[in-house]
Amino acid sequence: APYNSFTVLRADWDQWFASKCEEAGAFVIPEMVVTDLLWRDGRVVGVTTGQEEGDLYADVVIIADGANSLLAQKAGMHKEWEPKEQALVAKELIQLDEQIINERFNVSDDRGVAMEIFGQSTSYLLGYGFIYTNKNTLSIGTGALLSDLKETGLNVSDILNRFKSHPSIAPLIEGGEMTEYSAHLIPEGGWYSLPKLFIDGVLLVGDAAMMVNPLNREGANFAMISGKLAAETTIRAKEHGDFSAATLSHYRELLDESFIMKDLYKIRNITEFAHSRPYLLNEVPEAVSRTLQEYLRVDSIPKKEKQSRMIRTMRAALPGRRSLKDALAARKVMF
Repeated sequence: APYNSFTVLRADWDQWFASKCEEAGAFVIPEMVVTDLLWRDGRVVGVTTGQEEGDLYADVVIIADGANSLLAQKAGMHKEWEPKEQALVAKELIQLDEQIINERFNVSDDRGVAMEIFGQSTSYLLGYGFIYTNKNTLSIGTGALLSDLKETGLNVSDILNRFKSHPSIAPLIEGGEMTEYSAHLIPEGGWYSLPKLFIDGVLLVGDAAMMVNPLNREGANFAMISGKLAAETTIRAKEHGDFSAATLSHYRELLDESFIMKDLYKIRNITEFAHSRPYLLNEVPEAVSRTLQEYLRVDSIPKKEKQSRMIRTMRAALPGRRSLKDALAARKVMF
């Protein structure tokens, strides 16, 4: 195929996806919030909405209430997440004419661009800024770890505004109208923060189960596949007439066989590697930028002198011993 990914607007996508679920036989109940779990004889047997006649009973409850899963906490499946295990992202949807988007991003109809910018875009915090083109809108945002935001006193809205005003970004969104603003948590704890994934009568999926790959910015696919595997586990449990944790443990077996657990394990040390080396998002890219400016600038300085300046700049940002240690650590983390 001539493409490798898609951008979708969740408001439209979720409605479409829900309709597909209904076509397959699911019963979707919108505009109703699950507030708690129903218990009987020490196991979960359903959920409640806190409304009159709002109790729903089920053989298995699949919890998928997102990054800050209150239901999983009530089920005793995980503790309250720490700030270092969550990122906060602010995003705006900016409306622009489709032709203007195509011209500014040099694309044709039905083609798009994904831009992800590290370093200055997040005031050098571990995170990134992004722009994704849609049909007649742009999704633009920034995000960083809650622990870093707390320590520095920065907030993602201010970071986003600075990102939007950058001379490389401002022309891309000039004349656009913000039609939507949102902020949400993204689980970043990864492999070392995985909660219990099953108990009697309960399975945990998606963001609620800390299933996100922050390195490759993957989360929706993890959520959908974990949901599929949870459904397969539930069908199997139904066939056995047993919804105990022992039977539902088959879910973990399916996850281990999938790309989800393999990828989470592979990148398990990436966040700590990058977070413990802040200069990788600050000093190093700044030095590369200055070096390229020196190389590309046409002036009266002899090339030998320019070359010496470039070498000094890069040596200051990449001291030999530290760079060697970083390279060895990166190799260990990645491979």
